Amino acid sequence: MSCCDETTARVPATDVSRRSLFKGAALVASAIPAARPTAAEAQGTQIKLAYCSQLLCGVPYEVARSAGHFKAHGLDVQLVYTRGGNAAMQALVGGAVDYAATALDVAVQAYANVGADIRRFAVTGRLPLFAVVTAPKTASQIQSIKDLEGRTVGISALGNADHALTLYLLKQADADAQKVKFATIGVNLLEALRQGQIDVGVVQEPALTLLRRAGARVLMNAMDLEDAKHHLGGSFEFMGVAVRAKEIERRRPEMVALAAAWGMRSRRCAR
Repeated sequence: MSCCDETTARVPATDVSRRSLFKGAALVASAIPAARPTAAEAQGTQIKLAYCSQLLCGVPYEVARSAGHFKAHGLDVQLVYTRGGNAAMQALVGGAVDYAATALDVAVQAYANVGADIRRFAVTGRLPLFAVVTAPKTASQIQSIKDLEGRTVGISALGNADHALTLYLLKQADADAQKVKFATIGVNLLEALRQGQIDVGVVQEPALTLLRRAGARVLMNAMDLEDAKHHLGGSFEFMGVAVRAKEIERRRPEMVALAAAWGMRSRRCAR
């Protein structure tokens, strides 16, 4: 994935469509049009943005911070690293942070399960940043998603995007999810897989490349557009940033400044 492909940050001009897997997401995602704020309106604004700490999920936020794009738009952004998207969303709903960057399913669950009054206003990733990979020692035994029955699958945490994705793939493969044991390990599964402590794991890069080199089998790589088309129907609004709905009007200038900072990164990358 490059910083300039179809998965990079953008802000939708209208309510975006949802694939059948995520019906009802329109309830928690909406476009928020507004004029770009002046530098004086946004200058010195200190905000907290939480995300799941996964390497690829954080690229738009880390690049905008380290390259000075937030500061160029008058924002002082503190990135808060959490253990998975659910923790980031909980921090937003609980008032501990101002914004939460999560996968779409986390936002949908927050609305459906606890009635969280949130809105997503920016899209920062249009492919799930996960791959389902065997441990090197189980590569010859596990050759499909169906073969996960009776196996231990490592994920970051129950209810996180990697867990939801795996459950969907199991259903798609007509596999019994009740026969799969999920081990909650956190965001770094590399060593657990290399040492054979788990049979399969849901990983990102660079773990995917390192495991491939070690002889692991890739069962599904959602970071690959062709795999995403085959298993998920194509790209969709995966990573995005949410805000508490009641604060939209008050925060509108800084929300537009945030979106401009991510857009600034994309434009410079394309040069």
